[in-house]
Amino acid sequence: MGTYLRMNWFGNLRGDLLAGMVVALALIPEAIAFSIIAGVDPKVGLYASFCIAVVIAFTGGRPGMISAATGAMALLMVTLVKEHGLEYLLAATLLTGLLQIVAGYLRLGSLMRFVSHSVVTGFVNALAILIFMAQLPELTNVTWHVYAMTAAGLGIIYLFPYLTRAVHSPLVTIVVLTAVAMLLELDIRTVGDMGRLPDTLPVFLCPRSRSISRDP
Repeated sequence: MGTYLRMNWFGNLRGDLLAGMVVALALIPEAIAFSIIAGVDPKVGLYASFCIAVVIAFTGGRPGMISAATGAMALLMVTLVKEHGLEYLLAATLLTGLLQIVAGYLRLGSLMRFVSHSVVTGFVNALAILIFMAQLPELTNVTWHVYAMTAAGLGIIYLFPYLTRAVHSPLVTIVVLTAVAMLLELDIRTVGDMGRLPDTLPVFLCPRSRSISRDP
């Protein structure tokens, strides 16, 4: 038992701690941003991301598996939430998980080889464009500090690995830019401006049947 815990839980302690710090610092603005894309309250994205992170920490994951908020799902949920309400989002999420379990049990992942590379590339590029367009309002009608911080962040992310790879460049970017914004009191939008952080436990909503009125 001790060997199992040491190999599976403490085998890469340094890497896990650094990765956990990056995710913890980046997860909050990411969850709020994807909530805005999906058209739901930012608290919904925070609750969902927290639940996913806790569950996946104990159940484990797979290489290439996304265990956090993702723009692909956020974009698909816009119409659902707008037409049917927030309670149907939980039902759709549970149904999606059930279908994934069934697909995994039937080993349907092998069917992905029949999807052409052009289709996958087009899907990813379209997703990137839609996410960029959804975030574009955050870069319009703002002060020059925002553009300076954006350029500095990109510079640190791509140039810092040339200095050292001991620390992940996204973690350095978050820490440095946050410290600069706080010390200089720059006029930029913060996470708190995008939505209120929750201070209570979530309430799960179940879809309710709606009566359909028919004209005589």
